[in-house]
Amino acid sequence: MPTLWKQIVFSFASILSIGSVVLLVVALATERWITGTTLCQTGVDLVNASSPELEQFTGHIYYGLFQGGKTRRCGLGIRRSKIYIFPKLIKKINSGLHMIIIFFLFIAIGFAVVSLAFCIYNARKVPYQSIKGPFGIYIWNFIAALFSAMGFASFLAAIQCHRLTEHVANYRESLFTLVILEENLGFSFWLCVASAVTHGANILVVASSKIHLPKMQTKKPEEPTATGDDFLY
Repeated sequence: MPTLWKQIVFSFASILSIGSVVLLVVALATERWITGTTLCQTGVDLVNASSPELEQFTGHIYYGLFQGGKTRRCGLGIRRSKIYIFPKLIKKINSGLHMIIIFFLFIAIGFAVVSLAFCIYNARKVPYQSIKGPFGIYIWNFIAALFSAMGFASFLAAIQCHRLTEHVANYRESLFTLVILEENLGFSFWLCVASAVTHGANILVVASSKIHLPKMQTKKPEEPTATGDDFLY
């Protein structure tokens, strides 16, 4: 059986691995990778709107890796619509890069689960092979963090280099052209970043298992010694 200190360390590492999996699953499932503000340029040009009137042509957009939504204002009131990346919109954007992002995140989830299994194993038993011990946990956490980082880095590339938000906003817009005034990274994106950071923290936690804590030594009670005076009694 491992020492109490190692049991505590690997139990905490298991919690971090579970947290990383949860963060990635929530990031994949939610729709706030990007939030932004749009402007109906066609409506502005038609009425030659000035600065105070631009508010009437301003909308909002949000989306994730699978779906999202937008609010459009082109002088005809507020129009809300749902955005579905699959199965049609994916053909209008860089589909290969988008699928790579999803693939990276699923791979990261897989290695996070492997890391969890190894942490539980080390909390219960002393491994007889180095790959099953802390060294193996270092590897799985590093790979999981790497794929998480490549996932959100690829998403940033899609935003900056391939104008993803503009393509998503103008999908099925035959009469109006929407211009992106502002786009911000939403909490879903930062959950993915937090997952990578969690794996880095997990490596540090597992490394602390090498610390040897001093053993608590209890003093034995001193045995009374019999003297010559004691025998006189």
